[in-house]
Amino acid sequence: MYPEQLLIPMRQELTRLGVEELKTVAEVDAKFAEHKGTALVVVNSVCGCAARNARPAVAMALQHSVKPDVATTVFAGQDKEATERARSYFTGYRPSSPSIALLKDGDVVFMLERYQIEGRSAQEIAADLTQAFNEHCA
Repeated sequence: MYPEQLLIPMRQELTRLGVEELKTVAEVDAKFAEHKGTALVVVNSVCGCAARNARPAVAMALQHSVKPDVATTVFAGQDKEATERARSYFTGYRPSSPSIALLKDGDVVFMLERYQIEGRSAQEIAADLTQAFNEHCA
């Protein structure tokens, strides 16, 4: 676990955009167990590719005119149980940090895993996200 003080700016980078932070299993289940519609789930991380690529890409994508019904985040390496529960909704995908999932009616319809995030620009990732938004959230 990382010192919470270290994580505050990393958490705020998403929450200031209106992304809802889920810190407990109960919060994750309340959000997704019976959710109808679309939900963005960002598995946040302290790694460089989260800071340089994933979080800025999410910020860009959420400026798009078509967006998911809800946008949420869990923090890997800190909110362990909440992260594990969120990942349990990502059927068929291995744990990855960072990662970005788009759920529709509780099922993954689009996923970006760490290997699809690291080494790519935030603009490229945002383009992938906005395309997924257009396909699944319209």
